[in-house]
Amino acid sequence: MAKNELLGGALWDAYSKKVSERMDNPTHLGVITQEEADKRGLKLIVADYGAEACGDAVRLYWLVDSNDIIVDAKFKSFGCGTAIASSDMMVELCLGKKVQEAVKITNIDVEKALRDDPDTPAVPGQKMHCSVMAYDVIKKAAALYLGKNPEDFEDEIIVCECARVSLGTLKEVIKLNDLKSVEEITEYTKAGAFCKSCIKPGGHEEREYYLVDILKEVRAEMEEESLKAKADAQIHGDLKFTEMTTVQKIKAIENTIDEKIRPMLMMDGGNMEIIDLKNGSDGYTDVYIRYLGACSGCASSATGTLFAIESVLQENLDSSIRVFPV
Repeated sequence: MAKNELLGGALWDAYSKKVSERMDNPTHLGVITQEEADKRGLKLIVADYGAEACGDAVRLYWLVDSNDIIVDAKFKSFGCGTAIASSDMMVELCLGKKVQEAVKITNIDVEKALRDDPDTPAVPGQKMHCSVMAYDVIKKAAALYLGKNPEDFEDEIIVCECARVSLGTLKEVIKLNDLKSVEEITEYTKAGAFCKSCIKPGGHEEREYYLVDILKEVRAEMEEESLKAKADAQIHGDLKFTEMTTVQKIKAIENTIDEKIRPMLMMDGGNMEIIDLKNGSDGYTDVYIRYLGACSGCASSATGTLFAIESVLQENLDSSIRVFPV
């Protein structure tokens, strides 16, 4: 049966020519035996990795010399054509490198090496999960050779296996660039651009971290930090009146009234209280007050006294403040 009958013409067209060629004629498919390693005086490393996402598996063979250089490599892949093509390219990228260098090869390195041109993905997004075994099997092979645990090569928690994007990187990028959507995260980091399993629950495989949850958590942290910064700025007098919340504005007005206005009113047997505050769409902050005591019946309460109150608030807080007696 023809490939376009198996995959559908549109999907098949989304694969690069390099992927198609390596599907049919992988260059490095094969087995390296211990007997061959002994004859050549090289160390044989055999590593296996299985991808839970789709049941694919790969076995990687390395022949390493005394200088830690991978002088020969082969693979066996139990999976789809995409897994075969990506495994073949993965082996090619390993050849000639030191083990310590090979462990730095990522799934994105493999995918980019399979592209026909730099700007066009080598495989369709829904098949990217079939080509992400490279990093993990290399990590296992390097661990076997160097006598380490595979986890020793991980400095951070990896959220997106396809693009090898860590949790720390995602949090940092969201904060630095004030990202507000998963689409923006993908644009900045490529996380979620391929198999999409890391975006939200329900993808190819269950994950511990999802982009939607990370974004929500970081945005909440950013909001909390912003509110704290504003509160600290208010305490130290650094926060602009227009940047305050409604509650902060009321508090600032009350503090100014207590310090600069109320004593003046009480000298004449009067007082006042704030009834309401409204942030108008015209950019003004309207403060509604009620006079108490002698001020409530004073003739100047709607003229001179009102002007004095408004002037003090404008001078000490912001010129956008208007005062209305009720």
